Amino acid sequence: MNNELTARKPASSRPDYRDRLIDGKKIAAEIKEEVRQEVSALKDRGQEVTLAVVLVGNDSASQVYVRNKEKACDFTGIRPLTYKLNEDTKEEDLIHLIQELNEREDVNGILVQLPLPRQIHEDKVLNLIRPDKDVDGFLPVSVGNLSIGRPGFQSCTPQGMIELLKRSGISIDGKHAVIVGRSNIVGKPMAMLLLRENATVTVCHSHTKNLRELTRQADILVAAIGKPKFFHKEDVKEGAVVLDVGMNRDENGKLCGDCDTEDLLPVVSRITPVPGGVGPMTIAMLMRNCLYSLRLKQDLAD
Repeated sequence: MNNELTARKPASSRPDYRDRLIDGKKIAAEIKEEVRQEVSALKDRGQEVTLAVVLVGNDSASQVYVRNKEKACDFTGIRPLTYKLNEDTKEEDLIHLIQELNEREDVNGILVQLPLPRQIHEDKVLNLIRPDKDVDGFLPVSVGNLSIGRPGFQSCTPQGMIELLKRSGISIDGKHAVIVGRSNIVGKPMAMLLLRENATVTVCHSHTKNLRELTRQADILVAAIGKPKFFHKEDVKEGAVVLDVGMNRDENGKLCGDCDTEDLLPVVSRITPVPGGVGPMTIAMLMRNCLYSLRLKQDLAD
């Protein structure tokens, strides 16, 4: 046998499914650029958008999140006001600060970084934020407006997932969407946003029977349960779109989602990676909510 001919014989290659990954970084950058241009136009007319961020304590993850928000503000031209309070800050002192920010006409949005120290009741503090400054979209008023289809702030992560779908050319209308997770921050508002887009929605949770049977019926699967690589290819329908909200660490300490992305890639039509999928969209949508806060204020004044 001719060894030279044998050596030149091409080896079989595995299919590359990278084009099925939804690039959240790219789409988030597009949205931040759109916000930057609108903020710049507002500045030309003498208007400024301001976000007040309150950080209490020394939680390392919270400090990283706040820095990322400050960077996004710097890029978009939104003015950041960052308040860093000590770990032993009294609840009444934080309440006083929130009330002060509520009254300031130059502050459009207020964000209190969670978690808060034990001596502070989160619900009590968060519910003090004026609804027209609730850029996180967490307040009961914001959730109520979303549920009945009225204008108002939407929770950033679910809002970002809807944008990922739309900007990736993925149709939502008439699709069966299955959400695994019913949190107030992701699962519930995502269900309402998908209903608004005319999807048929199933919400699963820790008491759901035959979970994997339901996920295999999904045209759009939203994984938001906080369990590393919980979903595999046998858990999804061929051609499904998967939005992975999980932020976990695998057995090697590597960041991963609720889905085994490599295992799912040959089966799904599109999927968000972790990192680089849903995550970048949250801050991008926060910036857009800050811009919306100025419009909302103007609407209320009319």
